[in-house]
Amino acid sequence: MDKDVFDYIEEGEAAPSRSGVVWNVLTVLVLLTAVIVGVVFLIVFVKPNIGINPFPPPEIPVRIALDTPTPPPKSVLPPTWTPTASPVPLETSTPVPTSTPLPTQEDAVVTQAEEDTESGDGGEIDGDFPVVLHDGSPQYIPATSFHPDVGCNWMGVAGQVIDVNGAPVQGLIVEVGGNLDGENIGNPTILQATGLATAYGEAGFEVKLADEPIESFGSVWIQVLDQAGLPISEKISFFTFDDCERNLIIIYFKQIR
Repeated sequence: MDKDVFDYIEEGEAAPSRSGVVWNVLTVLVLLTAVIVGVVFLIVFVKPNIGINPFPPPEIPVRIALDTPTPPPKSVLPPTWTPTASPVPLETSTPVPTSTPLPTQEDAVVTQAEEDTESGDGGEIDGDFPVVLHDGSPQYIPATSFHPDVGCNWMGVAGQVIDVNGAPVQGLIVEVGGNLDGENIGNPTILQATGLATAYGEAGFEVKLADEPIESFGSVWIQVLDQAGLPISEKISFFTFDDCERNLIIIYFKQIR
């Protein structure tokens, strides 16, 4: 069998081309450049103030260390200290002007013997009468206590006469006189028999003085007479008041012998 002339031809290795060598060199250079640039960036990142950094950061100003203020010492309370409540200031009350005291029941009675003795023009007065003013008289109450319908349109004096045993004595005469606001009471006086105003007792009496409360200081008097019209008690002067709560004067007499 004839051999093919091409069976014994060996092809040699082709020589590398010039352009391939150039590209290989460029590739190596690019890789080295990338590595170098990476290293430079790493160094700049770690030490930004290094001289190779084209854009170094601004210098940070040096911090000035100031002295730390020393806190003032705290006051320590003693262990036994107990807080106490502060006193609350009280409101000071404005002093109220004092009013002139009204006469008491004891001041509201002046006997005629005392008046005549003080004036010096009464002559000799026999003060030894069998009938005297009862303890606690006079008393001042509202007239509505006995006359609910009169309201404040009335003023009067009332009471009773009792004997030494405390029994009511009827048939005596009670005389009331004097003046209120310059006007005489009665003509010249008012007479009332005991026993005609039994609302004040079996020997009760009552005399109307005015149609309204009128203030007076001893200008009105009352006296007890026997059935013959002779005085058996002193003339008892008493006060009256311009007050609807004190427009009824209660006066009791008692026989002492």
